[in-house]
Amino acid sequence: MIIPRSVDEQYAAAAGDEVRILIVGGGIAGITLAQLLRARGRHPVLIERSPDLARMTDDNHAGYMLALMPMVDPVFTELEVWDEYRERSVEIDRYTFHSRTGDVIRSDRLGRLLDPYGEYRGIARGALIDVLATADCPIAFGTTVTDLSEDETVTVELETAASEPDPTDAEATSLMEEFDLVVIADGLNSRTRRFVPGGRSLGSVDTAWGGWVAWAPADADPRDGSELWGDGFFLGAYPVKDRIGIFLGCPDSRQPLGPRRFAAEVRGKLENLSPRLDSALTAVAEADDPFFWPLRDARTSRWATGRTVLLGDAAAGFLPTAGIGAGMAMESAWALGRRLAETDRRSLPDDLRAYEQGQRPRVESAQDNSRQLAGLMFSDSTILAVLREKLLGLLSVKVALKPIIALLDTPAAASADNPSLPGPQPWRPTPTPA
Repeated sequence: MIIPRSVDEQYAAAAGDEVRILIVGGGIAGITLAQLLRARGRHPVLIERSPDLARMTDDNHAGYMLALMPMVDPVFTELEVWDEYRERSVEIDRYTFHSRTGDVIRSDRLGRLLDPYGEYRGIARGALIDVLATADCPIAFGTTVTDLSEDETVTVELETAASEPDPTDAEATSLMEEFDLVVIADGLNSRTRRFVPGGRSLGSVDTAWGGWVAWAPADADPRDGSELWGDGFFLGAYPVKDRIGIFLGCPDSRQPLGPRRFAAEVRGKLENLSPRLDSALTAVAEADDPFFWPLRDARTSRWATGRTVLLGDAAAGFLPTAGIGAGMAMESAWALGRRLAETDRRSLPDDLRAYEQGQRPRVESAQDNSRQLAGLMFSDSTILAVLREKLLGLLSVKVALKPIIALLDTPAAASADNPSLPGPQPWRPTPTPA
């Protein structure tokens, strides 16, 4: 479970570690790495800028739906949290595509496609954080990096907002600590990567679209994901445990309409309104100030620099179009954790370079796939929508996800140089006796 714990307390616990590690960011990537290292006896210091646990994990501030492909399976195996993961998630078996008017174009057995590699499951982000933090997970909340400098070690200046008894009535405090490694994992809009060379050169794809996120009740098809690629709108419904995550996308120019009016506009375009599409539009229209997600990504020019490394969305923030961003962040955390499991201060820079050399091409390949899909999915042209529907009728989801399948065919090999560390293995549930 997540335990609020100060930087000083965590730093003292790491006093006996060969490599003192600071992880910046308590999101998916940061918590995954921290828990993997803790499971192997390390004591990383984990900080998070959110002021408290509720702010970090609740639906209004950090909650959205995730679809996790089998490249994440080694994480759950190593943390021994498979039961918790399966309890808090649902298996996604089928993907259904609708035309711009609501008709079903095709429905593919995505579960069958991915079965040779493992399971494809839907989970809410807050639930995933709970699963990853099944074992004790100390975090210093309200803490940010205000400066860092690297020499033989990394000197980090931290600022911690007071949280007791009332953060509005107290001044922030600053402290300086030395670490052997700083892992920057504070998300797509990282405030920390500006302090390292790789984070100062940032590439980005801006789709000029965004979308509102809402939740609908679970329906009769709890294992079926649905998408409608419209002309000037996009509607997705993604199952998680006991509910369905909804994403209603629009060009940035239509955002001022607001979710209620835009949902009504989309409803008027649909000639075939299935119960799920009806429920999805109702959920967006009735949501109380739903989060609007700008569809932008980020790619840094370099991950590792001496004794610092970028991880997850801070290194390569994904568009949600291929449903692969969270999975790649967790895979990267697993690969980095394997490198760090046996490293020491002397070999650390070489291990970081080897990690980037092995993992970065995989991540950028998946990110390229997400960018290509965005070019197909987000358009306000009716002519393009008609042509796209004809194409979707001919091509299977296997073709669209071919680059992702290629990644599953050649899993991350962080342990290749260390025979004592087994590589990833697909997980299979233990059969239940009749």
